Amino acid sequence: MAETTLTAQEFTRQLQTFQSDDELRKIQRYFKDDDRDHFIGVRMLHVFTLAKTFIDLPPAEIETLLDSPIHEARAGALSIMSKQAARKSTPDSRRGELFELYLRRHDRIDNWDLVDLAAPNVIGDYLLGRPREVLYDLARSANPWERRTAIYSTLAFVRKGDVTDTFGIARILLNDPHDLVQKPTGGMLREAGKKDEPALLAFLDIHAAAMPRTMLRYAVERLEPPVRAAYVRR
Repeated sequence: MAETTLTAQEFTRQLQTFQSDDELRKIQRYFKDDDRDHFIGVRMLHVFTLAKTFIDLPPAEIETLLDSPIHEARAGALSIMSKQAARKSTPDSRRGELFELYLRRHDRIDNWDLVDLAAPNVIGDYLLGRPREVLYDLARSANPWERRTAIYSTLAFVRKGDVTDTFGIARILLNDPHDLVQKPTGGMLREAGKKDEPALLAFLDIHAAAMPRTMLRYAVERLEPPVRAAYVRR
């Protein structure tokens, strides 16, 4: 693809060629309680395939995509950001631009799937070897999607065997009222436990009784059944 076609406008034009009324009905059933977002009905497979083609989209054009009212266009923007950040040939300066763009335009990253598309690669990977206070600030945000970013970004650390921040941020989110924050928090505790089960058990010994049931169920689901049952009964 010629570089002149790498624009948000061209991405959106091609995206719309995949529109399907059948897919839109499926999406509306899946996001049935979400009337904030505008979907046009494009399978995520097509979004991700298109993102590969537009992997070199410049940050300014990515930001234009993030401003789109179309959910699938914003999903494409986050997929492009994630792919750029994960690509070995991407310079650290561009990773820094993507990191700053994600945080600056978190107002457009306003659903669980959008967070999950990019938080580990764009935020978490960039913070490897860097100070991580920004995640603790996000964890204390009034915005549930920022809180979800905080915990889900730690997947990048867990992949490297570093579970400290996962437990640290989970402590902040222990009483979170939002189920779409509780679920990834429990899920990340589970993932941290795969790397360091004694640390997970120590965390649960202290906090299991007070944890929201949704968070706890996700956190313990890979433990041995008798151990899992003991924590759930607390």
